[in-house]
Amino acid sequence: MQILEFVLQVLLGITSLLLTLLILLHKGRGGGLSDMFGGGMTSALGSSGLAERNLNRFTVVLALVWFVAIVALGLITKFQAL
Repeated sequence: MQILEFVLQVLLGITSLLLTLLILLHKGRGGGLSDMFGGGMTSALGSSGLAERNLNRFTVVLALVWFVAIVALGLITKFQAL
């Protein structure tokens, strides 16, 4: 059980970092932190529609993996205490 917990913790760490990077890669919709870092000036250089959709899909799938890892770690922790 400790091996599974370790694997889930590593998976959670990796997915957390990747999820942060993917969210930062999204094109800003205006008026937020993306404009503060130059997102407003580079709107013409943004990604195409297909690339943005693929980035959205990958972000959602990675968020689901992150969520499942958190729930699994919570269940492992709960049932180890019993």
